Amino acid sequence: MPKIREHTLADKDKLVADLQRVIGDAEELMQATAHQTEGKVVELRERISENLREARHKLADAEAVIKERTAEMARATDDYVHDHPWSAIGAAAGVGLLVGMLISRR
Repeated sequence: MPKIREHTLADKDKLVADLQRVIGDAEELMQATAHQTEGKVVELRERISENLREARHKLADAEAVIKERTAEMARATDDYVHDHPWSAIGAAAGVGLLVGMLISRR
């Protein structure tokens, strides 16, 4: 799999996590200011509420894309392993040997 795709998926995962954190913080702020009824605060809370709804929808879309791409990569890996079993076994053995050597140095 190309490294660009790996980085893109990792970036999307990080973006989803960041958005979830921002949404949580904004919701907490909304709850903390719920008792304030001044005109500007009420208007701001309404605007934030709308933006949060939109952000949740976009976040759900991003999560769906990430899940779909992850499933595609898993299928591609599965297909490759079925088409080239000895190459996959050799690669797994090589990685296992490398990890074993690194662990034994500690």
